Amino acid sequence: MTQYIIRRCLWTVPVLLAIMTAVFLLAHQLPGGPFDYAGEKQLPASVVKNLERKYHLDDPIYLQLGHWIWDALHFDLGPSFYSKTRTVNEIVMQTFPISAQLGVLSILIALLIGIPLGVIAAVRQNTMIDYSATFFTVIGLAIPNMVLGPFLIWTCALLLGWFPAARWGTDYSRLILGVFPPMTAKFWMHATLPAITLGTAFSARIGRLTRASLLQVIREDYITTAMSKGLSTGRVVIVHALRNSLIPVVTVLGPMFAAVVTGSLIVEQIFGIPGMGKYFITSITNRDYPVVMGATLVYAVLLVLGNLFVDISYGWLDPRIRYD
Repeated sequence: MTQYIIRRCLWTVPVLLAIMTAVFLLAHQLPGGPFDYAGEKQLPASVVKNLERKYHLDDPIYLQLGHWIWDALHFDLGPSFYSKTRTVNEIVMQTFPISAQLGVLSILIALLIGIPLGVIAAVRQNTMIDYSATFFTVIGLAIPNMVLGPFLIWTCALLLGWFPAARWGTDYSRLILGVFPPMTAKFWMHATLPAITLGTAFSARIGRLTRASLLQVIREDYITTAMSKGLSTGRVVIVHALRNSLIPVVTVLGPMFAAVVTGSLIVEQIFGIPGMGKYFITSITNRDYPVVMGATLVYAVLLVLGNLFVDISYGWLDPRIRYD
């Protein structure tokens, strides 16, 4: 196991370098430049040239790539072309914890709803409970966030007044380890609707995967043997079947975790959450290359770590899996 983890960690280096190179080249292929306009006014050519010289955008592309990779390896993602008073590091440090909080909460909601829903549907196959659970998963997958979010705001915030309609109730000066918010009532009041909006579709997807995988596992011979020994259905499912049936669920959790932790543009826009996803899209429209590349690099690192966690989890879920 230790050798496998070391090999995987070493393989992440060329993978991340390839991603950094691809993102850098693609970002610089976007039409237009970061200094073409100041608001709605077009900047003079002389001003644009001076700004490009200041940020070394007039250097050959291979030199720009080399400088950016070198700085990134030293944890310096460079200045922001659009937010003149902040660097990319500062933007990531200010926005990533918010997106991470929303993403973790949505994943927890997805697991707490999806796995029990899938288990119940599989155990009660072809019954009204199964049909109801399947109906919920179809509805959860069919309703997009851009519809569910405004609906929850209209019903739970405007009509009933249970929750705030927007913003993120975190005291940024009191973050634990720079990421985790203090569990105050204000935080939960602001976090509930966005987390439900983002986690509903994930819970439906996890529920469908859990049901399909569990139905396949409970037909295996060792499950039949456990049943024939007189063990209760609940014990057989929870102790013996569920663990192996979670492998497909864990497989999708790696990319899902990286995606939601780095920000959801639609949910953050609907609820006015100043997360990293919002800044990522804004930086694309503003041709803010360093922010685009920095946010993509953070996503790539989390994706690699998520996939490593998935591979390690396989051995715990199924002892027959060996890391050769």
